[in-house]
Amino acid sequence: MKEILAMRGISKFFPGVKALDKVDFSLFAGEIHALLGENGAGKSTLMKILSGVYRKDAGDILLDSRPVEIHNPRQAQALGIGIIHQELNLVPELTVMGNMYLGREPLTPVGFIDEEAMKRKAAAVLKELGTAISPLSIVSSLSIGEQQMVEIAKALTYQTKILIMDEPTAALTEGETEHLFGVIRRLAAGGVGIVYISHRMEELFALSNRITVMRDGTYVGTVATSAATFDQLVKMMVGRDMIARFPKQPCILGGEVLRVEHLSRPGKLEDISFAVRAGEIVGIAGLMGAGRTELARAVFGADPQVSGEIYVGGRLQTIHSPADAIRAGIALITEDRKQQGLVLDLPVGENVSLAFLKQLSRHWLIDQSKEEEAVSEHIEKLKIRTPGRWQLVRNLSGGNQQKVVIAKWLSTAPKVLIMDEPTRGVDVGAKAEIYQIMNMLTAAGVGIVMISSELPEILGMSDRVLVMHRGRISAQMPVAQATQETIMAYAAGGE
Repeated sequence: MKEILAMRGISKFFPGVKALDKVDFSLFAGEIHALLGENGAGKSTLMKILSGVYRKDAGDILLDSRPVEIHNPRQAQALGIGIIHQELNLVPELTVMGNMYLGREPLTPVGFIDEEAMKRKAAAVLKELGTAISPLSIVSSLSIGEQQMVEIAKALTYQTKILIMDEPTAALTEGETEHLFGVIRRLAAGGVGIVYISHRMEELFALSNRITVMRDGTYVGTVATSAATFDQLVKMMVGRDMIARFPKQPCILGGEVLRVEHLSRPGKLEDISFAVRAGEIVGIAGLMGAGRTELARAVFGADPQVSGEIYVGGRLQTIHSPADAIRAGIALITEDRKQQGLVLDLPVGENVSLAFLKQLSRHWLIDQSKEEEAVSEHIEKLKIRTPGRWQLVRNLSGGNQQKVVIAKWLSTAPKVLIMDEPTRGVDVGAKAEIYQIMNMLTAAGVGIVMISSELPEILGMSDRVLVMHRGRISAQMPVAQATQETIMAYAAGGE
């Protein structure tokens, strides 16, 4: 295979931080090369240098064996380098073709935008990707998976030779993920080199040819995927052996802490009933759109429930708002921590104390020494890696941001903790730490409802599994009786 990219000895410095230290990376034409590492390992920084967002401070970049300097994203695009960020970079109000050719629209001889030519060119690229998306569709009307296809189509209009994909399946359904994998394989078969960044190890084994691991801004090594093992990659990532991927601790279950009976919302939830015991982790599985997040929000009072009853500790609760849920002893870690779980421009300390300011206040004034003591205790207890409670939460890694969200809710001493996608977008080391926090909570008698799209996580950390399909619970089973195949069958509406 022909080497189309070589990055040698790449270093990058930010004020007080060495983000990259002499990192090497290479890519062959037609290769899918996975880039793996914990949050903060330097993966995104390295790819931002390649795509022109950052300037390197040292090292060399060679394209087709020729040295190049990449000063900005436009220059990277001209060199055939495209990047698809985890947060999609589209204009929702424009059409698909308008996004694909934004700023490069074909013109008629008299200088007007040639709509027919743009439509024809866009349709040809979309057909090449095997998608039925219309060039005239408004982007905001498309699903996340379809928008992902538009991003890829846009990249291909630049005659892309190198395509960087950062967590491309984070918000996709199973079907959309499979379609995306097919597109990626077709692109690679056509000679495009793919750099694939993901925390989902199963995807890397299913898709990639080689895997490069980074740790703390340095290059650790590159291995052929066919010869790699999960434990080997984890050790390369974290620098130590991990005892278990899913360190679930057995727990003696107590009495019922949550009972939901006949919960319904027209068009969203239909006759939902289940219970959770003290010390139990109940995993909720299902395809995207099955109603899992809607169930969590209904129990927490974030969305109105039309009918049904919720009991906490055996007592019927009236829950019309999150404030009611918090008073009842229910806490919710939302699916989207950045939009719904954190105030990114506030410090770690203020985020942690947000949910229990009333307990820290006297005569409407916050007892700052009491707040500082409580926050410091949670930072230490959950091993939140931060320079201090004053650090802006947006500057933390994804795993540490998630631990801040957990700390915020632990401060309310919940009886029931609902965790919606608790490890989404965090690396394998941070996942293990979050699992240990869950063990700590169940040992203390907290009941946990864990919603997850990762079936290995459901099977590895649950005591009991509920499966949802079209707003209903289609199956309940002890985890010992559950398999990925059984769960997927019920999730798809089978038996």
